[in-house]
Amino acid sequence: MKEEKKLGLMALILMIFTSVYGFNNIPRSYYLMGYAAIPWFVIAGILFFIPFAFMVAEFGSAFKDETGGMYSWMCKSVGPKYAFIGTFMWYTSYVLWMVNVSSGIWVPVSNLIFGEDCTSSWSFFGSKILSGSRLLGVMAIIFFIFITYFDSKGIDKISKVTSIGGTAVLVINIMVVVGSVVMIIARHGQLEQPFLGAESLMVPLNTAYQGSPIMILSFIVYALFAYGGIEAVGGLVDKTENPKKNFPKGIVAAALVIVVGYAILILLVGSFTNYSEILGTDSITLGNVSYVIMSNFAAAFGKVFGASVATQAALAHGFARVYALIMLLALMGAMFALVYSPLKQIIDGTPKELWPGNMGEIAEDGMPKNAMWIQCAIVCIMILLVSFGGDTMQQFFVILTAMVNVGMTVPYMFISFAFPKFKKMKNIDRSFEVFKTQKSANIWGYVVTLTLFFANAFAIIQPAIEGDWKTTFWSLSGPVIFGLAALIIYKRYEKKLAAGEFNKENTDDVDDENENVVTE
Repeated sequence: MKEEKKLGLMALILMIFTSVYGFNNIPRSYYLMGYAAIPWFVIAGILFFIPFAFMVAEFGSAFKDETGGMYSWMCKSVGPKYAFIGTFMWYTSYVLWMVNVSSGIWVPVSNLIFGEDCTSSWSFFGSKILSGSRLLGVMAIIFFIFITYFDSKGIDKISKVTSIGGTAVLVINIMVVVGSVVMIIARHGQLEQPFLGAESLMVPLNTAYQGSPIMILSFIVYALFAYGGIEAVGGLVDKTENPKKNFPKGIVAAALVIVVGYAILILLVGSFTNYSEILGTDSITLGNVSYVIMSNFAAAFGKVFGASVATQAALAHGFARVYALIMLLALMGAMFALVYSPLKQIIDGTPKELWPGNMGEIAEDGMPKNAMWIQCAIVCIMILLVSFGGDTMQQFFVILTAMVNVGMTVPYMFISFAFPKFKKMKNIDRSFEVFKTQKSANIWGYVVTLTLFFANAFAIIQPAIEGDWKTTFWSLSGPVIFGLAALIIYKRYEKKLAAGEFNKENTDDVDDENENVVTE
């Protein structure tokens, strides 16, 4: 058998970078905090990204032969109920992502067609009832049903556009870096948004964040979200050359590249974007700010080289269309893949009998069709409730973004909290270790867990303090509702298990997993 080719240090760094780095995090962070976002990315990198990446790497190495991924890690370290609730909440974070993307995908569509975001003015034949966020909600529901229908037929080939979109986003990053540097040189070092050193790093440009420590602390969730995706790192340990030496180096190097990359690009956004002039209007939302900034990039480039106002406008609209097409391809590809892949992963990794009815059935073509249509119904109901909440378009996207940020970072707490218990396990593969002692595992396990807990607590509480109870409600609703749903599903399974409704061979895996749990 041909030996599998191992990843070198540089290949490993690139793999981690592509799994974690997200360009959209940069314009959104600049919009929310300006240059003051940079220190929070550094703090989040130190207290979360690096130690958490090492944790999942140890989990992945120790349980490299397990097919259940993070479910297996937590099941063997703590127990099946804990593992199921944590994994179910990880899965439902993708449900919240689908709600967000189904609604937000119309922003790149608008930019592609019109060269700007005009979704706030859309209406269905002049109807006030079906306009703005409500119309986007209805369109999002139709879109998601369409995606689910095609995926349920096994037509997943369209997900190949992800690679096209991903490559194009990399090109956009390079263009922004090169273009910004050229503009800075052409303006003899002058930035459109002046950088005042420590003051700029401490005082947010967004007036809503100025003088509000809780709002500033709540921003750390955005920084934590920007490091999402590192759970995929767990499977790379055994695919790396000389992992004991190269893997820690790779994690640290990738972390530095990502942290520095985010910091430099936020700084470069300020080099061509004057905050009050470009982002100081109510028409800017978390849904369209990336397109506004990228349009401004093209216009600013033209301005530096003496282009007329009309030419600057043409460049802005043209580049907005190009960027919108790239993001549309990337989002469509991701949507086609993620409508079924997280669902299939959680169903494959857990006992079939755990799922109510025929939810746990996988069709011959590998698609969990029954579960996909239940998922579709849940996503559509959530879109309907959020979009018809009577909010402005700006508030609509604040709620959607808050739901996803909280929903996607809360499940990481289950992994980091399980890590100290994992360290106490005996007779498992310890060929790769970063945390050499139980004490270090305890300290960093709880540091990461508390970082995630307090960041999410501030993010959830802050809107309510400002009088925005809706954002608080929807931020909290995902983890609470889906956490309770997971608990109910597992309690039902336990009752049926105790009543002897399942065959013995079907429960052997759970029995084995319970035997592996370490008691203190």
